[in-house]
Amino acid sequence: MNSGPLLEVEDLRVTYRGRRGLKLRRTPIDAVRGVSFSIHPGRTLGLVGESGSGKTSIANAILGLVKSTVGSMRFSGTELTQYKNQYPAAVRKQMQTVFQDPYSSLNPSMSVEDIVGEPFRVHSSLNRAERRDQVIELLNLVSLPEEHLGRHPHEFSGGQRQRISIARALALKPKLLVLDEPVSALDVSTQNQVINLLYALRDELGLAYLLIAHDLALVHHISDRIAVMYRGHIVEEGPAERVYSAPAHPYTLALIEAVPVPDPREQRSRRAKRRAALPPTNGVSDLIGCSYQGRCPRVMPICRQEAPPAFPVREGGVARCFLYSDVGSNGPSSHLHPKGSEA
Repeated sequence: MNSGPLLEVEDLRVTYRGRRGLKLRRTPIDAVRGVSFSIHPGRTLGLVGESGSGKTSIANAILGLVKSTVGSMRFSGTELTQYKNQYPAAVRKQMQTVFQDPYSSLNPSMSVEDIVGEPFRVHSSLNRAERRDQVIELLNLVSLPEEHLGRHPHEFSGGQRQRISIARALALKPKLLVLDEPVSALDVSTQNQVINLLYALRDELGLAYLLIAHDLALVHHISDRIAVMYRGHIVEEGPAERVYSAPAHPYTLALIEAVPVPDPREQRSRRAKRRAALPPTNGVSDLIGCSYQGRCPRVMPICRQEAPPAFPVREGGVARCFLYSDVGSNGPSSHLHPKGSEA
């Protein structure tokens, strides 16, 4: 297996044109701001962040569904930004996706056999009988019986529809699978089945996954590395275990602390403490400096003046946070013991 990255993204920027209120003047909206990362064959990068952070814009840029404004994307050594329109069939075959909404991603007029078998019809010379055999095998992998071949999407639950989408995405054995909230529509037991399936296929075929999700616990469970996004930036990136158990960036810590707990009193207490720790913001100061300054309980004067670069974290990875600016000289570790803090 090639030891180099399968996908390399460098300084990726995606800008949309939008309106400000009722004014006709169109203003640029920077959805992705200078993002860089890589994914190796057989590895999973988990991309985590709240809605609007830019996760899906990154996925769409990689898939060629939106155009990047600046930056480089190399897939198997091929520069993707050179293609002005859609990617060649050979590239599209190696990059498949599972969208978040299983209701809109399946053609309601097609049967399951035709939906899952369509990639074979377009990209292979298999006859109908051979395609059917492949479809049955894929359905078995996602725990759907052969009897479903002639049924249509409206006859299935949301979880079943997502499993059909996953089967279709796996049909051509792609090198890279982009998973946009792949199990959010499934019940807990089905989530485990799908996660185990993804694990097995990754190990068997050497697949690479870009996993987009809100659930940091889920991403930690099935990813090798985690990248945390906030307002178009990757604010922290590193080994999955380190990011989850010893978060370096205050936003990552906030994501972990926001996970609900069973005790309502404890949940209310945690919420009150988070709100009390927030600094005052005027809604304008975050236009310069650190993008997280308006919500960060550990904001410093420099955070309002400069945008932090990516500082190395001792236990692995990087964090865009001035709390780690002296990490090379007895500075803070990834356990959020920054200089000037209360130990």
